[in-house]
Amino acid sequence: MNDRLDPTLALPDLAAIRAAHERIRPHVHRTPVFTCAAVDAEVGARLWFKAESLQKIGAFKARGASNAVFSLSDDVARRGVVTHSSGNHGAAIAYAAGRRGIPAWVVMPENAAKVKQENVRRLGATIRYSAPDAASRAAVCAEVERETGATLIHPFDNADVIAGQGTAALELLEDVPALDVVIAPVGGGGLLSGTSIAAKGVKPGIRVFGAEPANAGDAAVAFRSGRSSRFLRASRRSPTACARRSHRARSPRSARTSTTSAPAARTRSCARCA
Repeated sequence: MNDRLDPTLALPDLAAIRAAHERIRPHVHRTPVFTCAAVDAEVGARLWFKAESLQKIGAFKARGASNAVFSLSDDVARRGVVTHSSGNHGAAIAYAAGRRGIPAWVVMPENAAKVKQENVRRLGATIRYSAPDAASRAAVCAEVERETGATLIHPFDNADVIAGQGTAALELLEDVPALDVVIAPVGGGGLLSGTSIAAKGVKPGIRVFGAEPANAGDAAVAFRSGRSSRFLRASRRSPTACARRSHRARSPRSARTSTTSAPAARTRSCARCA
């Protein structure tokens, strides 16, 4: 496996996100949307919160993983799937593979949080360890692919994963069609890309913002410069900080004209402008 992103990746469209929604319906929750009058008063806007913390495995990543796993043909799927993750995506792949009855391997950094390792293992995946850097991660994934014939499901540089993540925004706009702004967190860019495609497809005039920590604003830098950048200011103790980068970016590439990247510290002002 080459860990470099695929510049030829064909991004999903709204039809693909709608198809993903139907495909994953038996395997994920339609999560509730909450409001909070106190927060509304603080920011001076009406806010709605899509509660993906109540999703299967506790994160939206169950959506993308389920769509990717259940999009595989039977012949391909029976050989299993492999991914790299420090936690949530690995758990999501383990969950989806278990639902389909196929093997899964998750390459995790050797310093990944024990609780996340245990969660991946509990969900039935086999863990293979790598050093906490991109080159080692890529090499171990490639080993698993050679040894098993498993299919790599990248955490965000994968059209089926992006389409699956976009289903959260699709549901949100079905439940709250009057929204004029959507804010999604951005790490690798899969959720923000899917959110942008879904939101703009359903409601072209809507604005989409990406939110990230102010001290790890790699996506914001990439949006401004148009180029990938490495950003390593996050705590060295965090296994997810070891190779954080703003990847060329499904987020900038898929929605450059429809998405504005904003550090988390600016989220309140973004919402107030809604």
